[in-house]
Amino acid sequence: MTDHGNSQSSPADAMLRLLEIMAQLRNPESGCPWDIEQNFSTIAPYTIEEAYEVADAIDRNDMRDLKEELGDLLFQVVFHSQMAQETGEFEFEDVVAAINSKMIRRHPHVFGPEGGRSAEQQVVAWEVIKAQERAGKSQPEGTPSALDGVALALPSLLRAEKLQKRAARVGFDWTDAQQIFDKLDEEADEVREAIDIGDADKIEDEVGDLLFVTANLSRRLDVDPEQALRRANAKFERRFRAMEALAESEGTRFADLEIDEQEALWQRVKKAER
Repeated sequence: MTDHGNSQSSPADAMLRLLEIMAQLRNPESGCPWDIEQNFSTIAPYTIEEAYEVADAIDRNDMRDLKEELGDLLFQVVFHSQMAQETGEFEFEDVVAAINSKMIRRHPHVFGPEGGRSAEQQVVAWEVIKAQERAGKSQPEGTPSALDGVALALPSLLRAEKLQKRAARVGFDWTDAQQIFDKLDEEADEVREAIDIGDADKIEDEVGDLLFVTANLSRRLDVDPEQALRRANAKFERRFRAMEALAESEGTRFADLEIDEQEALWQRVKKAER
């Protein structure tokens, strides 16, 4: 059973109320001073943060928290729309109309005369339609590129994956995973060489190359690099906290242990997990 809280309003009524709340918060005479002074640039970081908090709630399988975080993310859409309305650029209704039109256009097998598609066929068709849409938009000055439209504001790991997908679509790609492993070895050697030289800029450059190739390996293996790194972060945090708890249970502080003693705890935690 869906939990609607204490509200018996329809989705349309609830949405209208949210728009009214946002307008009231931005009212120059009676609104909230903090909300009034915001602009697109100052709100953008919060929008990104809320999207990550949605992903975090999903990772934790916390449906109660997911409901709340989705509300926070929706509020971000309403906030940007309100600011755009105030400057005469567009309104919330335009945002909804645009996404409605886009979803219908990108799913002709559902809303049009085309026949059914498999999930794999839809992925291919989706990218073709997106490419057509990009071609119809104004492009940056210079020669059109297969990489046009990959947002600069994306997290770097995600942007690396998207750039590589675009390049692969026009044939610039390794033919098998072994070639990527060979490239990883090459890039790791170059990091070592940069360390030996002691050039900080070169070290950063080579570490970046190593990460970029790692993202490419993830793409080749059909692994989401952001999700894989989130899992690795969670695993490290879980194991590290377990080491601290073990040390405390044995009457010592983890930070006071020698490195070999800390490593021994790490191996105990790993063995316990297995």
